[in-house]
Amino acid sequence: MEFFKIRRDIPFMRHALAFNLISALTFVLAVVFLAWKGLNFSIEFTGGTVIEVAYDHPADVESIRKVLEQRGYHDFSVQNFGTSRDVLIRMPLKEASDGGSQSTLVIEALSGADASAKLQRVEFVGPQVGRELAENGALALLITSLGIVLYLALRFEWKFGVAALIANLHDVIIILGFFAFFQWEFSLPVLAAILAILGYSVNESVVVADRIRENFRKMRRADVTEVIDNAITSTISRTIITHGSTQIAVLAMLLFGGAALHYFALALTIGICFGIYSSVLVMAPLVRWLGVKREDLVKPVRAKRDEAVV
Repeated sequence: MEFFKIRRDIPFMRHALAFNLISALTFVLAVVFLAWKGLNFSIEFTGGTVIEVAYDHPADVESIRKVLEQRGYHDFSVQNFGTSRDVLIRMPLKEASDGGSQSTLVIEALSGADASAKLQRVEFVGPQVGRELAENGALALLITSLGIVLYLALRFEWKFGVAALIANLHDVIIILGFFAFFQWEFSLPVLAAILAILGYSVNESVVVADRIRENFRKMRRADVTEVIDNAITSTISRTIITHGSTQIAVLAMLLFGGAALHYFALALTIGICFGIYSSVLVMAPLVRWLGVKREDLVKPVRAKRDEAVV
């Protein structure tokens, strides 16, 4: 299915150096922000208490924050959860305190300010669990990345695997850079979004790589640059349809999914935008600079004849 068809190939590879310089600059900036500010980990990683409180009327989030600040609490978050009457409070882990005692003190403070405040749920995450989650998350990213390289190397050629790995890690680091710069909360749903983006980006890389291999068979007299330009140009319509329809669904989550899905959808949005760029304008130039040639993907006709004679 195509919305349109471009008759003349767009010379993407003519500007490959500029594209990769932009990628390198954004990558370096993301690394700087990560080293400078670091990630604002949620309590799933750092440990802490999640307290759900219900009111008989729409909750005043700002008043709740002021009450907790007056009791000496810091680095907590308060947000509506589900309805305007339900509030989710995330409290960081405090020394010489456990989740039960902390939640009791919090609900006492809120009940003193508003008698309708009722405790609905308390969840406690210890620091050891948080460390294990962080380690398992990093391990999941590593295994996914190695799987991408292995899959593309077996299906196409090792140069495609290396180029796709660099392009996809470029997406991951940029997403993390956004979260570090703006100090958005990095939670388990955000980690899930990053893993989803890795799979989503590799799908686009496979489409472009498959078209490059097909062009090497069809465009016998074309050089590598012409083959790659044609592969990217011929997949533009498909890319717009795929990424556009996906972004519509993600945008619905971002606008109407509430606080629980906000950062998950935000990470997906950033990943989709940069995934288009990296899969097309980072992976393809890297493949060319790694020295891909027709013989890597298409078996020479002479070799086939020799095998037939034997």
